[in-house]
Amino acid sequence: MGKVFVEDFVAPMTRVYLDHNATAPLRPEARVAMIAAMDLCGNPSSVHGEGRAAKAAVEKARAQVSAAFGADGADVVFVSGATEAAALACAGRGLAGADVEHDAVASWIDPVLPVDRDGRVTVDDPAMTALQAANSETGVIQALPDGLAVVDATQAFGKLPVAFNWLGCRMALVSAHKLGGPKGIGALVMKRGTDIAAQIRGGGQEMGRRSGTENVIGIAGFGAAAEAAAQDMSAGVWSNVENLRTILENLIATGAEDTIFVGKGAERLPNTSCFATPGWKGETQVMQMDLAGFAISAGSACSSGKVRASRVLRAMGYDDTVASSAIRVSLGPETTEENVVRFAEAWLKKHQRFRERAA
Repeated sequence: MGKVFVEDFVAPMTRVYLDHNATAPLRPEARVAMIAAMDLCGNPSSVHGEGRAAKAAVEKARAQVSAAFGADGADVVFVSGATEAAALACAGRGLAGADVEHDAVASWIDPVLPVDRDGRVTVDDPAMTALQAANSETGVIQALPDGLAVVDATQAFGKLPVAFNWLGCRMALVSAHKLGGPKGIGALVMKRGTDIAAQIRGGGQEMGRRSGTENVIGIAGFGAAAEAAAQDMSAGVWSNVENLRTILENLIATGAEDTIFVGKGAERLPNTSCFATPGWKGETQVMQMDLAGFAISAGSACSSGKVRASRVLRAMGYDDTVASSAIRVSLGPETTEENVVRFAEAWLKKHQRFRERAA
């Protein structure tokens, strides 16, 4: 066992959360809506007063998500999350895609599309393609061609001014917990008239696309979070976050010249920084920074704990040494300049120690 240093340990109240792309802290508005929904005892499919009250909460949230995502005239089908939405949208369609897609989509596609060094994908046939709006690991934003079969908008929704009706796609995936809603609820947004086969069959809830009694509490929280996220967008919150990301990257670049910033040549999510010091394992960095009081990740949260090089970075042309050395720092609306400066200082100390040991 390696040496343990006193400075590696901090009191819990000093921790800084910098892993918003994995999950965002629950918004107060979502908490209030969920608590209110807990008092609704009726089943949304029941026709009595209690059932109609629960149904009204579901439909209010549907309208909130639709408005926040610019999906007027589209169907918003509530599911357990973006992973289920991906299965519902992609199963049996034979869609093409790229190796930079999230595992939830990559599991259903043929990853044949080329990816450049900055993580941008070239699409040949949009109607037979699934493409993410933004990458969860690198933050790279894709130029979405019109007519895509499926767009994974999970990371973009709530951070970028995207609207379903602008995207020109048939279906889009969104998730509540990425924008400050509860975990375990998401939606498949569809153009009216799109044909899909239900994967969960039964009582025909959610317009016959997804059976099962609706998660009223989660749905209510999703709606409130989506509405609050849209208000943040209008208030310019993410411009402030992008400024903090710039401060962070400048500090890291100045103190660690051997560090590579992934996707920096492309447009990125305003909150996301992915960087690698070749040879310094990402998992090691995550553990060291956790002990120092900072929550970050070494890639997609759905792939955490798997000791392997990032599939996304390998698709971008990086070798295994770099791809296994990357970490992701993802900021949020509550992140402060003090937070990013403290993180940079702590990370640079660990970086110096790594360089000394590697010499």
